[in-house]
Amino acid sequence: MSIFIARMEHPEGPVWNTYVIEHIEYLKALIEEGHLLASGPVKGSPLRAGFLIFKADSKLEVQAMIDEDPFAREHIISALTIEQWDPLFGLFAEESSKQLPSILANAT
Repeated sequence: MSIFIARMEHPEGPVWNTYVIEHIEYLKALIEEGHLLASGPVKGSPLRAGFLIFKADSKLEVQAMIDEDPFAREHIISALTIEQWDPLFGLFAEESSKQLPSILANAT
């Protein structure tokens, strides 16, 4: 499995408030299933946005999970990026490939 980071942005307006509780419940279910490692809002951003850290087999699997999110269902995601990430160091290092870039591997 790989790690993916998604950034989800939302349009301004009150509709976000209508579905945020359902969105949080969906995220909690993904955490219980082991698909979502962490999630939270971007602080200090001019946009309403959040980061989500997924554990999945592919980017397509992450996209499918996001497609099931109430925010996606209600079309209140204005921008979305999904990128594969290799957390070699720190809190998520156990989830990494443990393969250092060649420049670092040669230095050890």
